Amino acid sequence: MQYISTRGGIEPVGFSDAVMMGLARDGGLLLPECIPDVSDRLAAWAALDYPDLAFELMRLFVDLPDKDLKQLVQTSYAGFRSTEVTPVVQVGNVHVLELWHGPTLAFKDVALQFLGNLFEHILKDREQDLNILAATSGDTGSAAIYGVRGRDRIRIFVMHPKGRVSPIQEHQMTSVTDDNVHNLAVEGTFDDCQEIMKTLFADLDFKDTYELGSVNSINWARVLAQVVYYFYGAFRVMERTGAERVRFAVPTGNFGDIFAGTIAARMGLPIGRLILATNENNILARCFCEGDYSLGEVHATLSPSMDIQVASNFERYLYYRLGESPETVRILMKTFATTGRLALPFSDGESIDGLIVAGVGDTEATLQTIREFHEEHDYLLDPHSAVGVSVGRRFMDESEPMICLATAHPAKFPAAIEQATGNDLAHHEVIEALADIPTRSDVVAAEADTIRAYMVSRIGKKPDAVDDEPETVATDESELSEGEPQGVAPEQNDEGSE
Repeated sequence: MQYISTRGGIEPVGFSDAVMMGLARDGGLLLPECIPDVSDRLAAWAALDYPDLAFELMRLFVDLPDKDLKQLVQTSYAGFRSTEVTPVVQVGNVHVLELWHGPTLAFKDVALQFLGNLFEHILKDREQDLNILAATSGDTGSAAIYGVRGRDRIRIFVMHPKGRVSPIQEHQMTSVTDDNVHNLAVEGTFDDCQEIMKTLFADLDFKDTYELGSVNSINWARVLAQVVYYFYGAFRVMERTGAERVRFAVPTGNFGDIFAGTIAARMGLPIGRLILATNENNILARCFCEGDYSLGEVHATLSPSMDIQVASNFERYLYYRLGESPETVRILMKTFATTGRLALPFSDGESIDGLIVAGVGDTEATLQTIREFHEEHDYLLDPHSAVGVSVGRRFMDESEPMICLATAHPAKFPAAIEQATGNDLAHHEVIEALADIPTRSDVVAAEADTIRAYMVSRIGKKPDAVDDEPETVATDESELSEGEPQGVAPEQNDEGSE
């Protein structure tokens, strides 16, 4: 399988090269040249356990020997707290796909445990080093850190928006003080962090010289690993109910998780609808309901991992939606970079897409859903999962069971749970164990040059580093600032946090 850019500016590359490249060198996102149809394999795959299903699906997309891939998959999921990896439980009239049984209690573990092992395998084979630059709105950071902490040949630099992630999410990241882990509290929003990351990846001299890699969902391997649990969840529910098709409700901010669902549908998984659920940061819901993809102000909510306006994976969706035309994608992304808005045509008068429908689960709906599920079913939903359930139940169909993706354990958001239920109910031993662990992070300005200087200071000046004007590619990001990089202030915190 070869991989191409959504913007058409690179020659096709193999899977391992695509993983190491992260963001395509022309500023686009990487996708496989074709999506295999597995309709004739569904019956056989339905009988597989999670690791075997992951192996059979992934081997269609990767260029690794089967024995190596099988070992990577088995190792990646051996430490999950459920033998099913992503079990499905019925709660009332919905089926909850629990994606939070990994080491950091978030769905990102499903992909990032695999990606960490994959990176290590490729780097060892190629005798290379890797410096990962990541942006997180909460869960990606800790999951990525836990996936690569202490590994040889890898450093990780994680940017999170200062004061805009939950205290527990922040503590999970900053309590990891391995020498190869660097946490940066950026004085801005997640969108600022994401823009900085894309800007530095667009500086090809810097990217090549300092061996940059990505664990964000711009990396195709992240999406690929997430496709698996759509198949697994659908198989479990169809077996239990006898249904021939299912629906998925997906809380999303960056469009990565639900994009994995669109790939599953393209592969032949019988999905009737994908229900896209956002919080008050509703750029994606407005897009699919009104055809209006335009920037707005970022609002702080009870579901901070979804407090996003610029959804990086949306470009992959556009590529398919617009007939796989890289020229059209380039034009639209340039327009969006200039105006902050895209106007897309309707297809049926209700949605711009025949598969995806969308809605908003605001704070009131989130709290009400958490409260209702606790009182009626003795089941706790974290606020992100509650957004998905709230919106998903508006699109129920008796013939197509609703599978709601539960993206985090409620113990990661105890304040929201207490606000909804009136009681301190959300606990987990993994979270409790963090209470007295010292933390370490550095507060930095939301500027690309600042982050660049920070990384160089930790990696060390490379002999072949270019000091003059950096080579860049045409992307949607603003030009790098011309001034001197600002300093960074270390923030040492030996106190426990919630």
